[in-house]
Amino acid sequence: MSCNISRRVFATALAAASVPAISRRAVAQTAARPRTICYIGGYTQHGPPGGAGNGQGISVFEMNPDTSSLSPLMTYVDIASPSFMAMSADFKHLYALSEINDFNANGEGCVTAFSVNRSSGELTKLNVVRSGGAVPAHLSVHASGKYVLVANYMGGTVGVLPIHPDGSLGDPTDVVHNTGPRMPDRAADNPPGNFAISDHSSAHVHMVASAPSGRYVLACDAGLDRVYVWTLDLHTGRLVPAKTPFISMTPGSAPRHFSFNEKGTMIYILGEQDSKVVAATFNPQTGEIVPQQTVSTVTPHFRGSTLAAGILLSPNGKYLYVSNRLGDSLASFHVNDDGTLNLVEEIWMHADYGRAMMFDPSGTYLFCANQRSDSVTSFKVNAQTGVLDFTWNFTPVGSPTTFAFMNTI
Repeated sequence: MSCNISRRVFATALAAASVPAISRRAVAQTAARPRTICYIGGYTQHGPPGGAGNGQGISVFEMNPDTSSLSPLMTYVDIASPSFMAMSADFKHLYALSEINDFNANGEGCVTAFSVNRSSGELTKLNVVRSGGAVPAHLSVHASGKYVLVANYMGGTVGVLPIHPDGSLGDPTDVVHNTGPRMPDRAADNPPGNFAISDHSSAHVHMVASAPSGRYVLACDAGLDRVYVWTLDLHTGRLVPAKTPFISMTPGSAPRHFSFNEKGTMIYILGEQDSKVVAATFNPQTGEIVPQQTVSTVTPHFRGSTLAAGILLSPNGKYLYVSNRLGDSLASFHVNDDGTLNLVEEIWMHADYGRAMMFDPSGTYLFCANQRSDSVTSFKVNAQTGVLDFTWNFTPVGSPTTFAFMNTI
């Protein structure tokens, strides 16, 4: 694994060695406190067709808990376009996809498994396996901790990768390919003047994850405008369609990502093309999805092109956040007692083409990966009102698209 260690780390260690003993003890005590490590991935020169970026690989930072500023520690460069990452529940392993179509002769992407040093945040590559389809765009760790689920965008497939006892990955135990009728490139309920289109030429799985209980696995297919529901046989690693195998969304809306409430009784489904959130009830026993409300992620004043990107519930479950590309905004919604949503505000992202959002482990700050600005920005979160206050912290990272956070031990 190629790894560039920053001069700041070396200089800090050298300085600590040269101070008096009492100061060294103070430094040691400070160093022993938990630190917040932030992993950032994105597009590299070796990327999806037409999607090469400016990133180097997986960049590792330390976050200042008082200001949210990120200080570089190291960069892992021998991975192609790690555009999405996920940590295991115990933070011992990190899984990163490569959004490519040339990992093997079948034109697939791949997933890399890393072990994580919980004291330093350093990564050690364990192995790399095929993703089960071309150009993977999203992955998650199943609630059981036994499998990594991969959404292959261009392949239109969901891959199920077994996790071995040492955290490494095996070849897919199942690959499900979605099929359905051709859908319109634009939704009828698009924001006025939206010229941006989503690819509806075929199946394009954009996200896959388990419900909080782990009983069901769901996937957004942005090409077929469907949300699929399966159960996962934990012994065989095979997906079995639920009684209602999918729910059809607004034609052309391109369902991209979803977010569950903590109880797993509400699901919020984000349409990329029409920039809408569908708030729906979810039955944890049957897997049934019943839409209750549809709300826009842009204000009624907005005119022009926009594509919604990320969706995220606050740690306390009281607020929901959405990133809008092209329009370059962040929308915050209040979550009512019945799970429906009210728009609180839509604010300027202060950067271009914001993709993934993520809270730091304390929930104090919301970070946004701004692909076209080659920067990461942060906002301080008012947990009582949901209001976001821009910190004016910009971290330069080439073509960033994804985050993972961890507190050291």
